[in-house]
Amino acid sequence: MRAGQLGNLLARGKKYAPAALVLLAGVILLLLPSGKEAPAEIRSGEGAAEPFELEAFEEKLERSLSAIEGAGETRVVLTLDGGSRQVLAQDREQDGDGASSSTVTLGRGSGEQSVVPLQTMAPSFRGALVVCPGGNDPQVRLRLTQAVAALTGLGADRITVCPGNA
Repeated sequence: MRAGQLGNLLARGKKYAPAALVLLAGVILLLLPSGKEAPAEIRSGEGAAEPFELEAFEEKLERSLSAIEGAGETRVVLTLDGGSRQVLAQDREQDGDGASSSTVTLGRGSGEQSVVPLQTMAPSFRGALVVCPGGNDPQVRLRLTQAVAALTGLGADRITVCPGNA
């Protein structure tokens, strides 16, 4: 099609040109990749996220704190405020009396239903105890307290550093 023919076609179709442009833009947007992947739980068909393991976290924290200059081999004890919890997908419906919501479930075949978790929240920490040979040194105590606070979200008033033989 030559440029002149295209101009004539557009001149005749001025009435529908805005709608055609919007439709064309919509088609282009649909064809572009969104850059987002489906969550792993939905892709794999499994709703299980990796569970929080307190002992594994304590061991990782011990290794990290032992690397702090002057601390020596550390032992860490963490207490939790509660267990981990899941945030489940909710379906909200508007009816005449107000809004109601229900938990979204997926059918797995043969009558089996499972909930759709959106997010698994790790438990919050209540307090921490760090025992290490360098626990008498105020500088080491400060560095250990800051490190534990950064990794657990605890305030300094909930972290105790004690000298000991780890």
